[in-house]
Amino acid sequence: MQTHVMVAYGSKYGATTGIAERIGAVLEGSGLNVTVMPADHVNTLTPFQAVVLGSAVYAGHWLKEPAHVLTTHKDELAVRPVWLFSSGPIGQGDPVTLLGGWRFPETLQSTVDYIHPRDMALFHGAIDPAKLHLGDRLIVKAMNVQTGDCRDWGVIRAWAEQIANALWQQEQQSSVDAVHSANAPLTT
Repeated sequence: MQTHVMVAYGSKYGATTGIAERIGAVLEGSGLNVTVMPADHVNTLTPFQAVVLGSAVYAGHWLKEPAHVLTTHKDELAVRPVWLFSSGPIGQGDPVTLLGGWRFPETLQSTVDYIHPRDMALFHGAIDPAKLHLGDRLIVKAMNVQTGDCRDWGVIRAWAEQIANALWQQEQQSSVDAVHSANAPLTT
């Protein structure tokens, strides 16, 4: 397959890194050419025909690095297939319900509307108190926030498989279009 996919992410303590790596592995396993990288390493989108971009969510906001990629590269993203994901809620049940209906940071919504991503997902996250900085550990304790790894790998895999299927279909259609174009009679 010719499609080169960038999976970029912002992660504070590694849970979102794990999600991005899993998405990348599923895409690569389907035959796509995949590059997984932290969002702060994204300088250009030129080599990539499709983008998956995600971030950990804190207090209803994406981390600054993936938000920067989204806003800085919005024109490039608008002409590519793009999928966005957020990770964060801990607990059982639907992550959107756990966050009171929250789906995406309001501050980035106009950019998302401009880009028209193919899909946006909200995944459960993970909190390991041993990895937290002192300030975050105190907040988690004071707010009695549940900890643990609530990431649903089956849901993440299924979402990545949908991306792979969409990209395969797009590539097959491009191949058919190229054959039709090559066989079209020349007009003068």
